[in-house]
Amino acid sequence: MKCPLCKISLDQAMLVDVEVDYCPRCYGLWFQEDELQWAKDEKDHDLRWLDIDLWKDPAHMRVDFGRKLCPIDRLPLYEVGYGNSRVKVDICSLCKGIWLERGEFKEIIAYLKEKGEQEVLHHYAKNLLEEAWEVFSGPELLREEVLDFLTILKLLKYKFATQHSVISQIILSLPR
Repeated sequence: MKCPLCKISLDQAMLVDVEVDYCPRCYGLWFQEDELQWAKDEKDHDLRWLDIDLWKDPAHMRVDFGRKLCPIDRLPLYEVGYGNSRVKVDICSLCKGIWLERGEFKEIIAYLKEKGEQEVLHHYAKNLLEEAWEVFSGPELLREEVLDFLTILKLLKYKFATQHSVISQIILSLPR
């Protein structure tokens, strides 16, 4: 496999317990299908419930003909925004691989932490219902969906305790 930017061979390395390909010159990262999600989940377990679907809106994908080619398929990569962040990632519509330039993984994690805090604080009922529904409807395996649901429950508990400390103390003082 060749780097989409430098056109040199990619090496392999472990990124938070996920084997990825990287360019030794520009330090870009190639994630095969689902590897970015696995790396994100391993980097911060509290983010496992928060997933961004890069393929849901083809209208926002911009093909970059000839500049960057998929290391696997040698087809042009599409540039797409990662959620509402300022990070632009390159994706292959055929193999579902994702190319991140140097530092973009770190930017994605920071964006997801901020987004997760906002979602849990301001839309916790909606997110809890969505995660509960995904336990039955997917798109991930049942085990993964249950873990996502339990993660958001844990986060809600912590956020509630910090936002409503008086109510939390009253609940804790109730007889069992």
